[in-house]
Amino acid sequence: MKVTHDRIVDAGIDRDELERRKTLYGSFTDAVRELVDATIRTEVDDEVIREVQAEITAATAKLRARQIDGAFGMRRTISGETFSWGNAGVGVRNAVAPPLVIERDDTGRHWTHVTLGAAYEGPPGHVHGGIGALVLDHLLGVTGSATERRLTGTLTLRYRRGTPLGPLYAEAQVVEVDGRKAIVRGTLSDAEGVTIEAEGIFISPGPSV
Repeated sequence: MKVTHDRIVDAGIDRDELERRKTLYGSFTDAVRELVDATIRTEVDDEVIREVQAEITAATAKLRARQIDGAFGMRRTISGETFSWGNAGVGVRNAVAPPLVIERDDTGRHWTHVTLGAAYEGPPGHVHGGIGALVLDHLLGVTGSATERRLTGTLTLRYRRGTPLGPLYAEAQVVEVDGRKAIVRGTLSDAEGVTIEAEGIFISPGPSV
């Protein structure tokens, strides 16, 4: 692979191969997410825990047999599509990621439906505040970068009440653009209404980054 001037790695694959790998790693990562959830919630006896630990250790050794140095980064196919499958918000190969699937309409509104389970708990039965921030930072960042690449400058959150674990909805909209700067507002909600409000300033880094 070749690292380009804008820090995107040329993956040397086409769209068909990208989709094949997405299917392969998507289902694999879902299985790891299930493992994480099961690890938190299991009540099996000690013998089963030791048995499964040995199996996981063996599986990890198989995966470590060939791996990249460092993080996954951003990669690009030969036809120009980019993908960042290690990303903590949307990474296809990252079991930490919920993952978020971002949608948008013609007005520039972006939104996502996401279910956060046991792996994202902070206060009992509720989403960790940092995970709420992760969801909103990513969603607002995508919204602010819809027309031009921008990075988070500031992110201000107002936690109106606890966010229960389970199905959630988040949406965001650009409210102002001033040169390289975009101001984006968004919310995270459960079935009862808004739990977190967010406002972010996202700034275009310029051609040198």
